Amino acid sequence: MTNKPNFLFIQADQLAARFLSAYGNQVAKTPHTDALAEQGMVFENAYCNYPLCAPSRFSMMSGLLASHARAYDNGAEFPASLPTFVHYLRVLGYQTCLSGKMHFIGPDQLHGFEERLTTDIYPSDFNWTANWESTVTGSKRLLAAEGDVNGILNSGVYERTIQLDYDEEVAFKANRKIHDMARSDDDRPFCLFVSFTHPHDPFAIPRRYWDRYAHGDIDMPSVPPMAREDLDAHSQRLFDHIGVAEAGMTEENIRVARHAYYGAVSFIDDQVGALMDTLRVAGLADNTIVVLLSDHGEALGERGLWFKRSFFDCAMRIPLIVSAPKHFAAGRCAENVSLVDLLPTVVDLAEPDAGGGLIETRHDGHSLRPYMMGETARRPNRVFAEMSGEGLQSPAIMIVDGPYKYIHCDGDAPLLFNLECDRHETQNLAGQAEHAPAQQRLAALVEENWDLAELRRQVLESQRGRHLIDRALARGHPAFWDYDVPANGQTQYFRPVGENPSASNYNDDFELRARPDSGRALHRDYPS
Repeated sequence: MTNKPNFLFIQADQLAARFLSAYGNQVAKTPHTDALAEQGMVFENAYCNYPLCAPSRFSMMSGLLASHARAYDNGAEFPASLPTFVHYLRVLGYQTCLSGKMHFIGPDQLHGFEERLTTDIYPSDFNWTANWESTVTGSKRLLAAEGDVNGILNSGVYERTIQLDYDEEVAFKANRKIHDMARSDDDRPFCLFVSFTHPHDPFAIPRRYWDRYAHGDIDMPSVPPMAREDLDAHSQRLFDHIGVAEAGMTEENIRVARHAYYGAVSFIDDQVGALMDTLRVAGLADNTIVVLLSDHGEALGERGLWFKRSFFDCAMRIPLIVSAPKHFAAGRCAENVSLVDLLPTVVDLAEPDAGGGLIETRHDGHSLRPYMMGETARRPNRVFAEMSGEGLQSPAIMIVDGPYKYIHCDGDAPLLFNLECDRHETQNLAGQAEHAPAQQRLAALVEENWDLAELRRQVLESQRGRHLIDRALARGHPAFWDYDVPANGQTQYFRPVGENPSASNYNDDFELRARPDSGRALHRDYPS
């Protein structure tokens, strides 16, 4: 391998920062994540830029706010023409590989990755396109998350689920890929992105993970369920959209769902431990930067709400831990950062001498490397986020600037919170004279950075076009963009090839082969 650092990204789906010990949780049992945090940089106030899977991931990959990437909802195409941090790493000489979910929508299912080890768990077509107008489609399509709180009533112990099948395959192939890269003749540094679906709902987990927690120890929401009329305008729409009233959840329903969620968090923690152990055994740990993150949080009953699609911190704050003890010291950073910062950070870590000058294309983030190196970062202590999907009729904007959070959506009353003294966002300060300067300043930032009327027009135009294409491609011979893994038995297992014409397990010196198509010997740990 070269002297450039390798990258191992470990992404959980819908993992809220507040459910990890590293972020102050007193219930979670996550020893492997704790160990990672103890030797890494923990970003205490990391946010997603859109609290929904696909748009959040597109922002993360491209370094762009969702509207700049035209990632309006869970059914929006991620254009092949948008560079990602993976493209930049390939330009810098990296081999790049994805194992697991990335929720790419559209025909391009790689976006810079040389190799995908698994298919995706969700469809890559326009099925989940949001619908702000009843006229955009002539047939009833299930809107994502419509009434889904009813599914939370079925949370609990399940020994086998589709999500578990998927994540076990993701883990198996990722761990094997690390060993494959260690014994490969390819001396390029690597970027391996491992993306799990847990702890995303449904909250269903095997008994062995459920039993790690005593049911009575499961904590309940910090903000208890609220009556619909006491919620803000967007939360009322979300309340209706996900079917809170219809579900009629009891306190025990909530505790069971949270218990299963904790079990899923521990499942993810086990995968973190296995991947770290594989890095160590393969001899790659010292020169690999490990990044643990999520795409968004999970409300899990706060205010009576569930899932994401909300600007409250329960859905917005994510874990972001970067660990590389051989490259920088452990620490904690309290600045406001977000997923759009990932692209410039990765490029900066891969080529620190370039000072970010290698980035030729538009991006909305800032490098976080100075924080890791104990240096002063020249960037605003500010995060922007957007929503333009289900449960809305107009785009919504969130700005976190210093201690203040401001939320704007045309037609809704503004929301303003001071997160330093109101961590659970229960006191709306909008309209109060003493906080008027902060409200005016943040409202001006919205006006300065978004033309919301034009953005709404673009969103509606995109929805109409995608719904039409979705209807068209469903007729005749359907078109599928989903990624299917090519069969690789010819190179993975024993076949008669030039380097191994007898298809033998052993090379000419009767050593175990490292690869079926190579005379290279497999490393033996014992006896030495």
